[in-house]
Amino acid sequence: MRVYADLFKALSDETRLAALAMIMDHGELCVCDVEAVLAITQSKASRHLRYLKNVGLLDDRRDGIWVHYRLPQKPTKEVAALIGANRKLIEGLKDKELERKLKTWLADKDRCRSCC
Repeated sequence: MRVYADLFKALSDETRLAALAMIMDHGELCVCDVEAVLAITQSKASRHLRYLKNVGLLDDRRDGIWVHYRLPQKPTKEVAALIGANRKLIEGLKDKELERKLKTWLADKDRCRSCC
């Protein structure tokens, strides 16, 4: 019961739900992506993403100084059940304005990487 309470507690925050919905839609995002799109500080973005990771809803991968988050490749049975049962609900939380911001941000980021 405690595991589910922790998972639902993690999903009870609007910022974490928005970050999770974006990651579910895009597969993997960097902390800087969440920071830019949600207009929050780097430390706040990192804290929310780490919270989701600590309960098993996300995995992370380091690339130099960058930390990227994605859904877990081998989720626990509780996480798999929660994500499976709520995937449509979480994906339905996507905000059109946030999606527009994310697509613009990612396109600008890719363009910058190709010229720098």
